[in-house]
Amino acid sequence: MNRTDLPQSVTGTARLGKRTKDLTKRLQPGDIAVIDHEDIDRVAAEALVDRRPAAVLNAAASTSGRYPNAGPQILVDAGVLLVDNLGAAVFEDLHDGEHITVDGASVHHEDGEVARGTRQDPETIAAALEAAREGLSEQLELFAQNTMEYMLRERDLLLDGIGAPDVRTRLEGRPVLIVVRGYHYKEDLATLRPFLRENRPVIIGVDGGADAVIEAGFHPDMIIGDMDSVSDRALRSGSELVVHAYRDGRAPGMERLEALGLAKNAIAFPASGTSEDIAMLLADEKGASVIVAVGTHGTLEEFLDKGRAGMSSTFLTRLRIGSKLVDAKGVSRLYRQRISTFQLVLLALAGLAALAVALWATPGGQALVQILGARIDSVLSWFTLLFSPRPPGS
Repeated sequence: MNRTDLPQSVTGTARLGKRTKDLTKRLQPGDIAVIDHEDIDRVAAEALVDRRPAAVLNAAASTSGRYPNAGPQILVDAGVLLVDNLGAAVFEDLHDGEHITVDGASVHHEDGEVARGTRQDPETIAAALEAAREGLSEQLELFAQNTMEYMLRERDLLLDGIGAPDVRTRLEGRPVLIVVRGYHYKEDLATLRPFLRENRPVIIGVDGGADAVIEAGFHPDMIIGDMDSVSDRALRSGSELVVHAYRDGRAPGMERLEALGLAKNAIAFPASGTSEDIAMLLADEKGASVIVAVGTHGTLEEFLDKGRAGMSSTFLTRLRIGSKLVDAKGVSRLYRQRISTFQLVLLALAGLAALAVALWATPGGQALVQILGARIDSVLSWFTLLFSPRPPGS
């Protein structure tokens, strides 16, 4: 895509949301998304593109220079007009549902210009990413520092499993599938259907991952997370609920469950790190035979997308679990169908031809073929007589 492929001006309905993952749930095609998201990550960008907005307006910098994030490139490649650095005041000057126009880097409503930012295109994004790559060494140093801090703070949980709560769902000796609404989770779930049918694993949905499981036609046995991005429908599905709590015992997610009348049977799991980390640690501590991860973070880009606070816990959790953890993409490659439907049809026809030759080579087979031929001739003769003209007076 080149610069001229992007629209210069768009008009649409403004949809405001400082949390991108919450905004995408109510975003309609042609709307203009107004967000406050520094360093737009891949998952957020793909979620926005799926909703087909006319433009994305960002109060913050879409690429701050901390690391080369892929989000802005994904938006621009999809033909979405991206304007960032609009400032926090844009949330005060615009109202949800208001009709607005984005012209270049300027945002207008009926009273005139509201804000002006920086219009992004392939050239500006490429320059920002190149500059961000130079700062990766600093991020790696911060990663090492945070990893040491997390290891000291959570050494009991990481080394001995101390603090993992008792759960009703039996995990010992069973395969466990952990689903996070992250990178390529839809494709991974689709290709894992043979694995799910043959192994019937315990399915754990991490927050919105529970909705992803239900959308794929399966049922989560357990939902783990702070309960901020999972739907009421998933929470009421009968799954066992494990609320990710702070180390001091505070569990904001429990308040939502209380409002839904589901807190009575919910379990709190106080731990630092991310919800996907404690899901893996819980499965490992309770004796899962293998842990298959869908949509979780594993590469440097994914760690950086998650943010420094979450990187170290994810890294150390993977070290703790070791070979028991398998990425879904690896499993999907093992179960990928390598024979096409056309090849199967050819194989069936070849088999029938071989059977016919074998039958013709034996006296009994020749007699059977002659009988079948006589029967077919009788049927054809009957159809011929049925539709042939009859003589007058017959």
